Parts: sequence; C-alpha cells; structure tokens
Amino acid sequence: MQLLLAPFQGPVQFVSFSVATVLAATIVLIVLRAAMTAEQGRRGWVRAITSVNAKVFFALLFVAWALVFGIGLQFVPHVGANSPYGGLALIALFSGFFIMMGFLWAVIGE
Repeated sequence: MQLLLAPFQGPVQFVSFSVATVLAATIVLIVLRAAMTAEQGRRGWVRAITSVNAKVFFALLFVAWALVFGIGLQFVPHVGANSPYGGLALIALFSGFFIMMGFLWAVIGE
C-alpha cells in the first residue's frame, strides 16, 4: 500500500512520478507507431531522416553526445548511493542508443 501512495507523499515525488508516466506513455506510443509502419508505408519525416543529410546530422549528433556525456559525467560526483551519476549515465545510455539507431536507420534506409 505504501508503494501505491508514494507519488502523493510530496510535490517532488508527484512530479517525478508524472514525468516517468509521460515518458513511459511516449515509449509505448513510439513502439505502437513503429509496429504500424508496415501497414502505412513511409511518411515524409521518414524520407527526411533517411536522406544523405541525415547521415551527417546523426554523425554530428553522436559526436556531440559523446563529448557532452564523456566530459560532463566526469564532473558529476559519483560517490555513494545517492549521487546523480547513475541517473545521468542511464540518460546517456538511452539517448546514445536512440542516436545510434537513428544513425543506422539513416545509413541503411537508402
């Protein structure tokens, strides 16, 4: 019961619960849209992402990601269990995954 009421313990917990709920719903929506692409075909934004310029865009985006998180995570204290290092590293993991998948999609999509 305590876990069920945890989002309503204070404003910080409610905001973090709301953000997590919105992000989870966004991921479900993205997966749903990806599953439906076989029926609908390629859309305009898909053709834009798979163009020659998109390869350069995703490559530069990956280099920027590597620099920001490679240098930025060095300045975050990572001592103890309550440090923000793990959360930022998880954000880096997921954002890097999606950037690389976009880069692979741009390269393979031709």
